Amino acid sequence: MNLLLHVCCGPCSLYVIDDIRETFKDCKITGMFANPNIHPYDEFQRRMENAQIALKNKDVPLVCVDDFDMEKWEKYEQDRKSRCKMCYTIRLERVADYAKENGFTHFTTTLLVSPYQDHEMIKEIGERFADKNDLIFVYRDFSKGFREGQKQAREMRLYRQKYCGCIKSLYEK
Repeated sequence: MNLLLHVCCGPCSLYVIDDIRETFKDCKITGMFANPNIHPYDEFQRRMENAQIALKNKDVPLVCVDDFDMEKWEKYEQDRKSRCKMCYTIRLERVADYAKENGFTHFTTTLLVSPYQDHEMIKEIGERFADKNDLIFVYRDFSKGFREGQKQAREMRLYRQKYCGCIKSLYEK
């Protein structure tokens, strides 16, 4: 099993990597930081740097895509659910395309560790791009390990953000 792991941030990756290694004993994991939704730019940089630290600590290679794109999110006027769907779609499509182009057989995302994300929507989108690219989307509800991942992040002194990433969510109440 050769799995590409979409990494939204360092803290969310920690438990997910542990779980994948425990569940899929012979799995080769590579991380991919592709998150044009994260704003402002200093937040994007900080999360990318902390993802690099986290994955280095777990001995997992990480591909970083510097794809910062605030304009799309600033101008997006639809409701939160539609915005999240757009965001999941952009990121999972990039990851699936990269997986296909680089010989991966499976992919998943650290978004599935968060109890705050729409797991059903993520699963549906992931499976759509898996079918399109002849890959397998690994759906697992990693959220049972959310607190464990946060604990590991504190121990590693990783930055732990307070919002999902997009500029709209930064200002939502």
